[in-house]
Amino acid sequence: MIGPDILDDTTDDYERLETELVAQDRDAARYSTADINERTARKLASDLVDDGVVTPVPDQRVLVHEPSGEAFDSITQLAVFHRGWRAAVDAEGD
Repeated sequence: MIGPDILDDTTDDYERLETELVAQDRDAARYSTADINERTARKLASDLVDDGVVTPVPDQRVLVHEPSGEAFDSITQLAVFHRGWRAAVDAEGD
């Protein structure tokens, strides 16, 4: 036998395991946007208004996300957008 036995070679298994672990670490580090319910969205929107990140425009019934300039008529859409935007900004900083 010249080379290693094909049945004993675990290189491919190790590489697949490493790839899977890296993907899991990456997923764990990302912000989740799928778990935003109405209560969470209202709390986040309220905090963003208090921090000056979001400006309400009462006569148009929209919330303006100041850093991006995007306007939203749904608190949940705003919350999901802000989490995604924050994740993108954090990723650029890394």
